[in-house]
Amino acid sequence: MQRYSDIDRDSGVVEYENGDDCVIVRFSDGATYLYNYSSAGSYHIENMKKLADRGNGLNAYINEHVAKRYARRER
Repeated sequence: MQRYSDIDRDSGVVEYENGDDCVIVRFSDGATYLYNYSSAGSYHIENMKKLADRGNGLNAYINEHVAKRYARRER
């Protein structure tokens, strides 16, 4: 996983990993979520990848668009 830049220093996201059809996101509480095309849709996954690489807006996007649409949660 890669460290999330968090340009504004206001995110709960700390790490992420982009896959071909998925994004894995680790939050500051240690919870890790897998979002994929099947669970959240390709449109949202591709947007999440861009935001993750940019280091800004990923947490807000997740909260607004895909919060409960994850494929798997790990602690």
